Amino acid sequence: MSPPVVTIFESYGSGAQDVGPRVAAALGVTFHAQAFSSEELEGLPKPDDDGLLSRVFSAMGGSYAALEGPAVAMAQRDDHELVLSNTRWVLEAARAGAVIVGRNGALILASWPGALHVRLDAPVDDRVARAARTGGISPERAAKRQRREDTVRADMSIRLYGWDPREPTRYDLVLNTATLDPDACADIIVGASRVKSSRTAPAT
Repeated sequence: MSPPVVTIFESYGSGAQDVGPRVAAALGVTFHAQAFSSEELEGLPKPDDDGLLSRVFSAMGGSYAALEGPAVAMAQRDDHELVLSNTRWVLEAARAGAVIVGRNGALILASWPGALHVRLDAPVDDRVARAARTGGISPERAAKRQRREDTVRADMSIRLYGWDPREPTRYDLVLNTATLDPDACADIIVGASRVKSSRTAPAT
């Protein structure tokens, strides 16, 4: 049987950093956090709203700007290389068994036998409060991160992969972390992963 694979997409502050490691430990696989942390995204120079995504892509090694002529082709090439690199990474992680947060895992591994795809969400106020508490930051700073991250992370997926990770039908489970604590979420995910993998042929 192939090793377990779980992908998690979270709205900012939904608790993937608490739930994911619990799931990985129970399933005996490696936990992989998001490619870009909240601190890294927050550390980008603050442009206007239309320019924020530009700074993110620049940090990733790609480009996103009002370009003309040959620069357009170069930007498209950079985006293509980012997609290929990330996709290869996700597939390699899945072969070894993994709990993967973000990284467009639910899309890349949509047909991976036995992979369970999970979205964690909660009301904004609950997410901001949790992020402030676990991150040791003020509620005001957490609220600012929430507004930026929820938009930027979705925009990166839409730009690079042409899908919106906020669409709930992409997932096997959508869990409300305002009503389910991390242990409960982990138990549900682990159980669902085992059920799904037991009913699915292994990857070849």
